[in-house]
Amino acid sequence: MTVTSLTVDGYRNSLESLREPLLAQSLYDEGAVIMADVLLVLHGAEHRARRLLELKVFRRDFFRYYEHELFPATLSQTMQPFVEAGQADLIDLGYRVTMNLTADFAGIDRPLRSAQETEQLLALVMSFSEGATLVHSTRDKEQVRQEVRAALKAFERSFYQPSLTRRRALLERWRQGELPEADLPRDVLTVLAQNEDRIELPADIMMREIAFYLQAGSHSTANATAHAFHDLFTWGRAHPQDAARMASDPLFQQRCVHESLRLHPASPVAWRKPTCPMQLPTGQPAGVTDRVIVDLASANRDRAVFGADAEVFNPHRVLPEGVPPWGLTFGVGVHTCLGRDLDGGVLPREDCDPASHQYGIVPLFVRALFEHGARPDPARPAKPANHTERPNWGSYPILFGASE
Repeated sequence: MTVTSLTVDGYRNSLESLREPLLAQSLYDEGAVIMADVLLVLHGAEHRARRLLELKVFRRDFFRYYEHELFPATLSQTMQPFVEAGQADLIDLGYRVTMNLTADFAGIDRPLRSAQETEQLLALVMSFSEGATLVHSTRDKEQVRQEVRAALKAFERSFYQPSLTRRRALLERWRQGELPEADLPRDVLTVLAQNEDRIELPADIMMREIAFYLQAGSHSTANATAHAFHDLFTWGRAHPQDAARMASDPLFQQRCVHESLRLHPASPVAWRKPTCPMQLPTGQPAGVTDRVIVDLASANRDRAVFGADAEVFNPHRVLPEGVPPWGLTFGVGVHTCLGRDLDGGVLPREDCDPASHQYGIVPLFVRALFEHGARPDPARPAKPANHTERPNWGSYPILFGASE
C-alpha cells in the first residue's frame, strides 16, 4: 500500500488540524511495542472514556500539590550530590529529577530509594523513551524493540507488579471501610486499579499505560529543561539586564522558559491519519491511506503569528490575542498534553501573586540550576543526540558553583 504524505504548516492550519476530530494520532504506530493502546494513541469514544478517568489525577490543585509539596524535595535530593561534586551532565540529571517525580505521579513505588534501584529504573525509562520515539530513531529498529520488550519484563517484575499489588490491597481496605479514600495514593495507577471494572483495560495495556506515563514525563521534561537552560543562559550572557531580571523576577523567568518551549516542541511534527475521506484546513483532500504531517516546529515559528524574529529566542515578543507563548508545543484539542500545567505552569494573571503562583517544574528546575551557579562546561562542549532525528541534546556537561 502506497502512503501519501501531506504536510500541513503554518500556525493557523496546524492549529485547526490538531483540533480536527476526523484525524487520529499516528506518530507512534512504529513504537507500538511500548505505545500500543495507551491514552496518547487512542481515538474517539475509547480515548474519551480513558481520558475522563485519568483526568481525576490531572487536576490543577493536584499539580499545585506536586509542585509545592513533592517536587522541591525531589529536586533538592537529586541535585545535591551533583552540586557537591561541582558538575553534571544536564541530560542525565534531567532524567533523574523528572523520573523520580513522574514515578510518583504514575504510581511506581521505589521502596529502597537506593542508588542501585534508581539506576535500574532510569535504564528502563531510557529504553521506554527510545521505543516510544522509534519513528525518529537512527538505530536498528528491531534491535530497539527487542530491548524494549526486555525492559518491559524487568519493569513488570521489579516495579510494576509490586506497585499494583500494594494499591489493590489498599483499595480493598478502602472498599471494606477500613481506609478513608483520602489516604489512597494519588496517582494514575491507583485510579486505573480503582476503575478496572469500568473500562476495557487488559493487564498488558494497563502496564504499558503506566510505562508510557513514566517515560513521557521524563523524556519530554528532561529535554525541555536542557533546551531551556541553554536558551536562557545564552540570552542572559548577551543581555545582562535580562539575566539580572531572571534572577529577581520568577514570572519573567517562567516567560523565558515558555519562549524556549515554543522553539523546541518535544516532537517537531505530529502525524495524523484520516478516519474517513476529508478535506484538510489547507484545502488538500486526504484519504484514509494518507499520512498527514503537521509541522509543529514550523508552525511555532510562523512569522505571521510570532513576528519577523520568530526563528530566534526573544522573551519580549508580543503575541496576538489567544496565542499561548509556547505555541503548539503542548498540542491542542483532545490530544492536548495532560501534563502541560505540571511542566510549564499556568499563565500568570495581572493580579498574580508570585509567592503562590504555579510555575511548572521546568521553570523551577531551571531556576534551581541558576541558583546553584550552573553554566556550560567550557572544557566539555554539549553534543547533539546521535540516536534520534529529533533535535535534542545528547549530552550537556555543566559546572556548578561560582565561576573562577
